Amino acid sequence: MANHSGQQNIGDIRTRLVDGPKLTEFAASLPFPLDPFQIRACSALEDGHGVLVCAPTGAGKTVVGEFAVHLALTSGAKCFYTTPIKALSNQKYAELVARYGKGYVGLLTGDQSINSDAPIVIMTTEVLRNMLYAESPALRGLSHVVMDEVHYLADRFRGAVWEEVILHLSEDVRLVSLSATVSNAEEFGAWMETVRGNTTVVVDETRPVPLWQHILVGRRLFDLFDVEANNGAPGGVVVDKNLVRYVKERVQAERMGAWEAPRGRGPRSGRSGGRPGRPESRPIPRPDVIKLLDEEGLLPAITFIFSRAGCDGAVDQCLRSGLRLTSEEQAREITEVVERHTAEIPRSDLEVLGYWEWRDALERGIAAHHAGMLPVFRHTVEELFVRGLVRAVFATETLALGINMPARTVVLERLVKFNGEAHANLSAGEYTQLTGRAGRRGIDVEGHAVVLWQSGVEPTEVAGLASTRTFPLRSSFRPSYNMAVNLVDRMGVDASRMLLERSFAQYQADASVVGLVRGIEKNAVARRELLGKLGGEDSPYVEYTALRARLKERERELERQGRTDRRNDAVTSLVSLRRGDVISIPSGRRSGLAVVLETDANSVDPRPLVLTEDKWAGRVSSADFPTPVSALGHMRLPRHVDHRTAQTRRDLASALRGTGISAPGRGRRRQSSAGDDRELGVLRRAVRSHPCHTWPDREHLARLAEKYSRLERDTEAMKQKVAATTNSLARTFDRILALLTERGYLAAGADGEVAVTERGAKLGRLYSESDLLVAECLAEGIWRGLGPAELAAVVSTVVYESRQEGESAEQGPTGNIRHALTRTVAAWHELRADEIRLKLPPTREPDTGFAVAVYKWARKESLEDVLFAAGQHGRALSGGDFVRWCRQVIDLLDQIRSASPDDEVTATATKAISAIRRGVVAVDAA
Repeated sequence: MANHSGQQNIGDIRTRLVDGPKLTEFAASLPFPLDPFQIRACSALEDGHGVLVCAPTGAGKTVVGEFAVHLALTSGAKCFYTTPIKALSNQKYAELVARYGKGYVGLLTGDQSINSDAPIVIMTTEVLRNMLYAESPALRGLSHVVMDEVHYLADRFRGAVWEEVILHLSEDVRLVSLSATVSNAEEFGAWMETVRGNTTVVVDETRPVPLWQHILVGRRLFDLFDVEANNGAPGGVVVDKNLVRYVKERVQAERMGAWEAPRGRGPRSGRSGGRPGRPESRPIPRPDVIKLLDEEGLLPAITFIFSRAGCDGAVDQCLRSGLRLTSEEQAREITEVVERHTAEIPRSDLEVLGYWEWRDALERGIAAHHAGMLPVFRHTVEELFVRGLVRAVFATETLALGINMPARTVVLERLVKFNGEAHANLSAGEYTQLTGRAGRRGIDVEGHAVVLWQSGVEPTEVAGLASTRTFPLRSSFRPSYNMAVNLVDRMGVDASRMLLERSFAQYQADASVVGLVRGIEKNAVARRELLGKLGGEDSPYVEYTALRARLKERERELERQGRTDRRNDAVTSLVSLRRGDVISIPSGRRSGLAVVLETDANSVDPRPLVLTEDKWAGRVSSADFPTPVSALGHMRLPRHVDHRTAQTRRDLASALRGTGISAPGRGRRRQSSAGDDRELGVLRRAVRSHPCHTWPDREHLARLAEKYSRLERDTEAMKQKVAATTNSLARTFDRILALLTERGYLAAGADGEVAVTERGAKLGRLYSESDLLVAECLAEGIWRGLGPAELAAVVSTVVYESRQEGESAEQGPTGNIRHALTRTVAAWHELRADEIRLKLPPTREPDTGFAVAVYKWARKESLEDVLFAAGQHGRALSGGDFVRWCRQVIDLLDQIRSASPDDEVTATATKAISAIRRGVVAVDAA
């Protein structure tokens, strides 16, 4: 915490302003003064309110959570402290143990249970959700719950858990929600008020450590914003003019093919550089960036690289360059920490995991940090970085979402990252979240964010990212199969439906309905005005307008039908082509003669391979043929035609031109059936014979009528959106109930009420993303008869998700596994068919990509063999990925152990857990 000169007196004043004896007592125990936002939140909490605190990273939000702990302890009650990830739970456990002692603090993270009856228990949010559904006796005496990082409810995979907890917690429990700065905090707080009663929203956007924004152009470090225009403060909106001029000169020089660095130095500049006579559009090498930051006094630094391989490559570059950021004494201290963390890992496994290279980098003060690393390695890096022994970390963006690991400087190599589907620009929220790591409270006077300039990076765009504070919180909540049976079991169908309608997801959806309803009302006023100009509802022109609208719609309908018929004719003709047929492509760049090299019998979208007389080879489709295609002649082709070679294409094109066949003129398009349509004829006659058809102001009225019709269409579309949005979660819930009833998880009782069956109760204990598929496999005995390693392999298929498409293996290592996988996939197909029929979100298809690896590991094979067995394209699976997937398999096996109706499967799951939890996996779980 900051403790600059003169600040202690301010802190004394603040402390005296604190209302409430418990807050005064708590504030007196702290080694730093409370900030105004902390006082507001803690005072509201002592007054019996729930609180939502939104503040930047490092602002001290957790102090409010710690005050909730203090309130619970001093009143003889309990406090649960929840976090989104186990690493944060472990970190918070260590902090509270240091403060209150082991006897007062417990930890529950799924795989760990330490002192679970303590008055303070730290846990992951999923653990608390499960306790609520099970109505655990541990909930008795609970007065406060702290939900750290509550903005995780936007996470599309796990976000629903946060809303479930908020909705299910007893009303007399005070909820402390801690969030990163979000732009719709008031909306979220208003929802919390509706579902939990008095909730005070405290928003603080002031960073405790000022953040300076920079762009590094070559070897020159510029301030992003004009310091003078902003009265010497960081931030602002005016971009530094020296930076703009320098970048402009550099871009112009690169276009000319030569570059010579201009003389002079920009603000905060390093050495001028760049090779004379050569443009440099790429940033300087990574080791040089670190050296420059070191010279400027800007280490320790976290460099965000949106690629695991990029992070590891950056460390390798620094090692090859000879870069060293530590003294001999620091290197010895680092070695002691490394050996302490890795003492339990077998030496043979360390060799496989690249231990010596990793350790060498650490001893020089350099490290990578990403999810592909072994967790023990990652935790070692975190400890060394917090202690100031590691000074340069290359990390993926996951570091910004989890562990408390701030730096003096954050470096962004690029402003584009792969989002799982495509490369996309960073959003302002993502930029703020990443750069929020810069500036350590109580250590740094100021933090620094550095963007590396390269071609295409505009200073004004960076300024837009740095000055925008928009990070809206969007609910990802949706009912699942597991949630449905647990809700019905606890409160019945009607109360469950009402609870879903109280979710933040429905609250936000209903808020969007407000705008739609306003639009509907606005359209109604405009329609009334137009109706008056048209002569009122009884005007004959209203009837005439309706006739014209029906005529226009019928013409469109027939044209659509004509296009469909023409495409169907073209598809049929393409399917009938034979190899060697000479055809004519009627239009486009490939128009002219072509010969069919390969046919395609696909009756939906045939794409035969052809070669044109212009030597182009490729596939054509029905879109290339407005009329059906027919063979104009035939050519004899060699048995094997390699159309990829230029010589083959030349020879065939020459032979095609030598056939003497000529392309016909463009054929007549098939006429639509409009001329033969009886309804169309009736409508046309009705329009022509209507009295209004001869009115002199017909066209003026027609324009008014078109506006009226457009308003009607817009209004109807908005009404449909309102109908689709209102109670949308409840409708999804009803569809889920229908499927669960069909499959025997729910049944109507004697009183007509829906009840959870024994089969449904088992489903209620499964919290997997593929919960219903797992329940089906257990209920139908699909996984019976497997050994421990075989069960682990099959279970992995509903947990594992390949990082890239096409990575999944097709065969299991044993006949038992292959048979079980075949039946599992068949069960998935049946379930997916039902989901499509009922318009439910899809259950993910089983993925066999991890089956061989976990099978080998459970059979005690070496880590080296296992990692290569799990790898793809000649690359081994990373140690971190391997441990993470093993942990997820263990989690699901543990659920299966309590949910299986078969004692044999239960016993096998228990043995499988023991078989997997060894070596590096066991070290991580410890």
